[in-house]
Amino acid sequence: MLSPEALAALAGRYIEMWNIADAAERRRAVESVWVPEGCHSVRTLQARGYEELVQRVASSHEKNVRDKGFRFRLSGQPQQLQGAVLLHWDMMCPPSPALEAYGLVFAHLAPDGRIAADYQFVLPTPQA
Repeated sequence: MLSPEALAALAGRYIEMWNIADAAERRRAVESVWVPEGCHSVRTLQARGYEELVQRVASSHEKNVRDKGFRFRLSGQPQQLQGAVLLHWDMMCPPSPALEAYGLVFAHLAPDGRIAADYQFVLPTPQA
């Protein structure tokens, strides 16, 4: 089990990683979030290991943050149950408060407190 402070730090790093523009900094973030053989799944896409994880995060960053000006942010408090973590995220285009997308992440933690596998769900965004 992570301490409440460690859980908040992991959730913060996970979300902020998708906003990082610098490739070297983004890679360091990936390595601080996942174990080397970590796995990330969203919709039909799966990334396994640092090279694929770095490419997945870079691709999302380029599409959503760089090209469209969106920002990802943590929504609410992360929750932990034994070796599993649940967190919610929002994607918005500052300064507008309107959500462009939102979802949740269910993650299984490795013994060292990093993510072994995570499953990202993009939820239907309510219409304003």
